[in-house]
Amino acid sequence: MSAPAVVAESVTRRFADVVALDDVSFDVRAGELFGFVGPDGGGKTTLFRILVTLLLADSGRASVLGLDVARDLWAIRRKVGYMPGRFSLYPDLSVEENLQFFASVFGTTVEAGMPTIAPIYDQLAPFATRRAGALSGGMKQKLALSCALVHHPEILFLDEPTTGVDAVSRREFWDLLADLRGRGLTIVVSTPYMDEAGRCDRVALIQRGRLLGVDEPAAVARSFSGAVLEVRSRERYRALLALRAFEHTDTVHLFGEWLHYTDRRAGNGIAADVVAHLRTNGIVADVTPIAPTIEDTFIQRMGAPEAA
Repeated sequence: MSAPAVVAESVTRRFADVVALDDVSFDVRAGELFGFVGPDGGGKTTLFRILVTLLLADSGRASVLGLDVARDLWAIRRKVGYMPGRFSLYPDLSVEENLQFFASVFGTTVEAGMPTIAPIYDQLAPFATRRAGALSGGMKQKLALSCALVHHPEILFLDEPTTGVDAVSRREFWDLLADLRGRGLTIVVSTPYMDEAGRCDRVALIQRGRLLGVDEPAAVARSFSGAVLEVRSRERYRALLALRAFEHTDTVHLFGEWLHYTDRRAGNGIAADVVAHLRTNGIVADVTPIAPTIEDTFIQRMGAPEAA
C-alpha cells in the first residue's frame, strides 16, 4: 500500500482567543477524493492554508506527499495545486493571460499543461480573450481550477470551490473533479454543502476546529443513532415551531422543502404521535420514517462533543 498523500497529527492553530483548529488528526490516501464538510467558521480554510504552507500550525505536525509542511515548504509548493475559496486570479487579465501567468510562475507553459487542463479548458476556450472579471461564477471557478492544474501538480487542494455558483455549475465542477480523480490525481476539497459529500471517497466532518468523524459518506450516514422522520406540511414554519415545543422532540430542522425530526423515545408509534401533536396545533402533515443523511449525522454529532 502506498504512503498517505497527507498526514496531520494533532494540528492546532489559534488566532488570539479563537481556537481555529483543535487537535486535528487525519490522513488522505494517494489517489483519493477526500472532502472536509462543515459550515463557515469550522476551520477548513485555516487547515488548507497550513497544508499548502501559507500558515504555520501552533502545535502538531503535518506532511504533504511525504514532505513536512513547515520544513519543506518550497518543495511542497512545486507539487501542489491550490484553489482558495475566494476568486484570486487577476480580473483585468484575460482567460489566456491568467493561464500564461500561472504557468510561468511554475516555469512551464500552457501548452505543456494542456494534457491536464484540456477537459476544463475546452469549455473556457470560447472566452479566451475575455477578462477574467467578466466571466460568470461557474466559468471563474473553471479558470481558477485550470490555473491550479496547469503545472501538473501531484495533489490538488480546493477550498470551497463551488460556493456562490449555481446548481448546474456546481454539478459540472464536481464532474470535472471526478474525471481528475479517475486519472489518478489526489484531491482534497472542502465544502459547506452536505449534498456534495456523497461525491467524495471519504469525508471528514469538521465543526469549530474539531473533527466529528472521518469515514466513507455512506458509513457516516449509517452511523446515525436512532430514527429520522420526514415531516411534510404546507405550513412548514408553523410545523417547525410546533415540533420545537413538543415535549418528546430531540431535534427538528429544515431540510429542503420539508423537516427532519428525531424523537427522544425509541419504539413504534412515534410517527403517529407526531402527526397527532401537529393536528392538535391545527397543522396537517405527513410523517414518514426515512434513511438518515450525512447532514442528520452531522447535526447529531454537533450536539455530542465526545463523538469527536
